Formats: sequence, C-alpha cells, structure tokens
Amino acid sequence: MKLLICNDDGIYALGIRTLADTLAAAGHEVAVVCPDRERSATGHGLTLHQPIRAELVESVFHSSIKAWACSGTPADCVKLALWALLDSPPDVVLSGINQGANLGTDILYSGTVSAAMEGIIEGIPSVALSLTSFTSKAFQPAATFAVHLLDKIANHPLPEVMLLNVNIPAVELADLAGVKVTRQGIRRYVDVFEKRVDPRGKTYYWLAGELLEDVTPAKQGLDLPQDIPTDVEAIRHNYITITPLHYNLSYLDALHPLSKWEFDFPCPPA
Repeated sequence: MKLLICNDDGIYALGIRTLADTLAAAGHEVAVVCPDRERSATGHGLTLHQPIRAELVESVFHSSIKAWACSGTPADCVKLALWALLDSPPDVVLSGINQGANLGTDILYSGTVSAAMEGIIEGIPSVALSLTSFTSKAFQPAATFAVHLLDKIANHPLPEVMLLNVNIPAVELADLAGVKVTRQGIRRYVDVFEKRVDPRGKTYYWLAGELLEDVTPAKQGLDLPQDIPTDVEAIRHNYITITPLHYNLSYLDALHPLSKWEFDFPCPPA
C-alpha cells in the first residue's frame, strides 16, 4: 500500500521513526511529512498568515522513505502532502505513533488525531496510533500492530471512509489482553493554572491539570451501544482499542426536537 505518515511529536520523534521504518520493512511504500518540532495539542489548526516551508530530511528513516519536515501544524502537513508534495494520493494516512494516549475527549485537542482527520476530510481512510504512556519508548508493539491492521484493511476494505483511533497500552507484547473495538469515552480534567513570575517580575500562567479518568454521565442524550466498551475502560484492562471516528459533529438526536422550535425572527414590522 502507498502510505502517508504524519505525527504531532515532530520529525525526530522515536514513535514516527519506528512506525515508518517498520511499515517500509513490511513492503509498503512510505512517505513522511510531519512537523519540524513538537506540535502536541494543536488540534486541527491550520497556518493561514505565514508561509509553510517543507524541507527534505535524509538519514533519519529507512532508505526507501522520502521524508519532509514541515514548519506547519499536523493538519498542515497532511494537507501540504496531499496537494503539493506527493505525486499521487496515498491509500491510507497514518498519524503517530504518539507519545501518550489519545482517549475519550482528549481527541478534541489532539494533533495526532487531527492529522488523521485531515486524511478522511480528503476522502482517504486514516489511522491514528498512540502509545498510552508519556515515558515508555517501547513503540515496536504498536508498530507491529499497525502492520497487522493494514493487512486487515487491505483484505477487508473499510465500509466507508473513517478514522480509526487506535490506542496501544504501554505493556510488553505478552501482556496485551487482545484487541477491542470501542466507543469514545469521556476524560475530564480539573484544570489548574499555576501562577508564576518571570525574572523581570511579570506574571505568567502554566496550564496543568489533574485527570478525572472516564467520567461518564449516566445519560448523554445519545443512543450509545452499551454492549461496546469505552476506549478508556478497555485500556485499563490492557486491550488495544480501535475507535471509529468521523468529522461530522452533528448532534443527531437533537435535530428533530430543535426543528420544532418556532422563531419570529426577523421580527415583523410594528
């Protein structure tokens, strides 16, 4: 398969190097376009008011891989690759392997997920991959799973263009419990801003936060399949999680009730 790989941890991150080299060694045609520095938690931001630069990078990846370092965001990288750098569209866009989980509502902030989301906006099946640890460097099990997942996609094409958000527990291969298809859970944080003073006496703030894991309301107003576990729940039991996502954020359950509202606007003349 022809693959485009991006990330939000930057061109020199071990996660993307492990993923790209493993997929190239498995026989895939791999191109890498990713930020020239870490761009975590940038969401789906695009660069509009300054030029985007892309430079070829050599001696970082497998010899068969063509790689560019881009000055933009993760979403910029995918958009630039598809419209300017690649000679033809890839079969699949992959993003990662991210250093840290992208579970539940974290995906709204994630540059990793946003890069993959840009792929499906352009009509290309996409996969986001994350290792659920900020310290572990054991990316190989996740990369090995990516090979198996692409084989599955090749033999059983996805029924429609979608993003598969994959999280891999940071445990030994023998300790993985298996693979589960999951629905998106909820992760909330008690956001705390630390107030500090710089050497010139000016105040600044540093965002921190305490995670409240998988805080799920009893009723979300959605007809959720209760027999399918959440990604946050399944990760606790050392399962690799695969959560299908799409970019349509319409709240379907509210469409008919809201359509019954009556609005006298613009107001009729007096």
